[in-house]
Amino acid sequence: MPIRSRIIGVGSYVPERVLTNYDLEKMVDTSHEWILDRTGISERRIASEEEATSDLAYLASQIAIKDAGIKPDDLDFIIVATVTPDMLFPSTACLVQQKLGVQGIFAFDISAACSGFIYALSVADQYIKSGIYRAGLVVGADVFSKVVDW
Repeated sequence: MPIRSRIIGVGSYVPERVLTNYDLEKMVDTSHEWILDRTGISERRIASEEEATSDLAYLASQIAIKDAGIKPDDLDFIIVATVTPDMLFPSTACLVQQKLGVQGIFAFDISAACSGFIYALSVADQYIKSGIYRAGLVVGADVFSKVVDW
């Protein structure tokens, strides 16, 4: 019987600060209706100066691990999809690994913008299907609010 992978837990985290389309109306020549009609977006979350991509990824990871009913030490690998890493080196995945307190597993980032999370899932799927690994953590995390020129 072939080995199959499956998603056993999910988690999410967003920063507390909210920036609405109405807030953007005060900053640039636009309207809530114009943005909503074209993008479907009514609000976005803004990371604080103290929040990094790895912080958001770590908090979401804790929730996903709990939802899966496993412990961080059960993980065989961590893949983080991001185009806004905390720094170029070490990878955001390694920072998440450290924050989770997990040692002896591999961790790396995939940088592919909007499709990054799908690529990361695909890579994780292949690792599991190989039969060598049993459990991996895949995280999609970005902090675009730190790179956007509002």
